Amino acid sequence: MNEERITEGSSWIDPRGQVMKTPDDVAEMLRLRACGWGLKRIARQLGCSHHTVKDYVTAGGVKPFKSPERAKRLHGLEGWLRERFIRHRGNADVVRQDLLAEQGVAVSRRTLQRLPPVRAALSG
Repeated sequence: MNEERITEGSSWIDPRGQVMKTPDDVAEMLRLRACGWGLKRIARQLGCSHHTVKDYVTAGGVKPFKSPERAKRLHGLEGWLRERFIRHRGNADVVRQDLLAEQGVAVSRRTLQRLPPVRAALSG
């Protein structure tokens, strides 16, 4: 076994400061697991958390990053928002006030300005 390869720091750091494992590191995890090594032993050898090793071993390799799915505040209000933007000629601040008064949803003006339906409603 190549000890230098395993202990060498081949991971890189993303902009958020989290250490990411390279595909070579993940392949090494899978190889060591196939040799009968435990998750904690692999983690110590590669300098990462045993949770990280468990995730990669369970996935069977490198897995793509997936953002967490969460409910959006304005979900289901697309039609209402479109109608209000047309009525108020694109004035996001007035629509924001109506949204709070009638629907009880507090969002920033910028949130409303970023909505794709807004551009479609105003252009057509």
